[in-house]
Amino acid sequence: MKATYIDYSETQSFSKALIRFLANDPELDDFRSYRADIKGFHDLLQNKKFSSSRTILADVLKEQYSQLPSKAHQQVSANIESLLQDNTYTVCTGHQLNIFTGPLYFIFKIVTAINLAKELKSNFPDKNFVPVYWMATEDHDFAEINHTYISDKKISWLHAASGATGRLEIKGIENAIKEYTGILGLSANAEYLGNLIRSAYTGNKNLADATRQLVNTLFEEYGLVILDADDARLKKQFSPVITEDIIKRSSFKNITETNQNLLKKGIEAQVNPREINFFYLLDGLRERIVFEDGLYKVLNSEISFNEAELKQEINEHPERFSPNVVMRPMYQEVILPNLAYIGGGAEIIYWLQLKQNFDHYGIDFPILLLRNSAMITGMNLNAKLNRLDLSFKDIFKESEILKKEWVLNHSSHSLNLHDEWQEINSIFEKINLRTYKIDPTLGPSAEAVKVRLQKAFKNLESKLMKAEKRNFSDALSQIDTIKTKLFPNGGLQERKENFGTFYVKHGKNFIQILIENFKPLDLKFTILEE
Repeated sequence: MKATYIDYSETQSFSKALIRFLANDPELDDFRSYRADIKGFHDLLQNKKFSSSRTILADVLKEQYSQLPSKAHQQVSANIESLLQDNTYTVCTGHQLNIFTGPLYFIFKIVTAINLAKELKSNFPDKNFVPVYWMATEDHDFAEINHTYISDKKISWLHAASGATGRLEIKGIENAIKEYTGILGLSANAEYLGNLIRSAYTGNKNLADATRQLVNTLFEEYGLVILDADDARLKKQFSPVITEDIIKRSSFKNITETNQNLLKKGIEAQVNPREINFFYLLDGLRERIVFEDGLYKVLNSEISFNEAELKQEINEHPERFSPNVVMRPMYQEVILPNLAYIGGGAEIIYWLQLKQNFDHYGIDFPILLLRNSAMITGMNLNAKLNRLDLSFKDIFKESEILKKEWVLNHSSHSLNLHDEWQEINSIFEKINLRTYKIDPTLGPSAEAVKVRLQKAFKNLESKLMKAEKRNFSDALSQIDTIKTKLFPNGGLQERKENFGTFYVKHGKNFIQILIENFKPLDLKFTILEE
């Protein structure tokens, strides 16, 4: 594939806050740690502290990988073993357990992590860097993960679900698998991917194990390590933070203050902290903990604790305390020797809300890196755009704006009445002067006539544009086709379309194509043209 790179600001698809972050706006320096460049990583490595148990981390990973139907790939095993060494660090991305991997950016996140680990190794050869996919197994929003879109068709897993999604038993997914594999077609690549999907989702009891198997099969040769942090041994290392957050409400105070400071810089909060930022977690249950009437209560249940009982419960069963969106990042940084978090645009901005809280707990804040974003086209897009006299940047404009600009640039006629209106405006100045001399109260009447005429001019301009659009209907139809293909429902392709159709075209090479073309530290949007 041929790759073209453009600035994220030129896509008009990312928030102003993110563009400021990517431009290293100094106003945001207090809300980040080091910048996402080699110097930033060098400085972080000089100061990085990690005090949790590498042995526990490696043991948990080995146990989880033992549940796979086949032995872990040698590159994965080597990376897990290397985590025992003090000169090994992780670069991490995370995502929910979307069925069949969900939208393309799920894949893009992981590729970014793999490539960042490779780039860091080339710059710091005396150290090891392990790409990690953190499975959001404790998330309980089933409606966000129970579907995917492939070839513009929505495939859904119809299932009555409650509690942490990673613990969900896989039942009733056969129809979704049948629909998905049916769209893939009958080629060898389609058969291979279909078998991967069937094996993962019918050969495992819960969604966490199914996701681990599928993602591992796709990425094992690149050494990706997949972690399910829903584990008592890992949570035990986080228990001091759990206790303080629930009893002292420290995170609520810190993040609320940060949100106010960000607002002064023109950045609105993406997430809001609660007074208590942990859920109580059991099989089939993940409910908020609240403090009421002197007790710590679990909503929608009969469970409650006094302070002494709460501390005992955290000490004996830390796995029952599940961090929410503002505390999960801290849990990650406590148990991993992590240097960078790779996230989407909204994720990066909400991480900015957390820096002060990390400082409060004395936990290193990672480098924040925007995942690679990309658009994949099989339409020989560059040639089509050249014939239409358009650039890659043009296709990111809103459809109607793009078509209007195209017509204005290619019409041999003047389609606006600006000059004519200036002449009319001069005439009205004379009219206003005359009416004022005759009767000053006639001024509003003259102005009303002018407003009506101006509206008529605008309507006539619209009719001229519509008429000229009809004259260029073939070209505008081609623009519509390109926009519809590349921007499903008007949004970026990566935010909706599943990777399956591209995997069927390219097989295992699809992942390799992304590996070869994604450049994590360049911070550019990638257009891949088949």
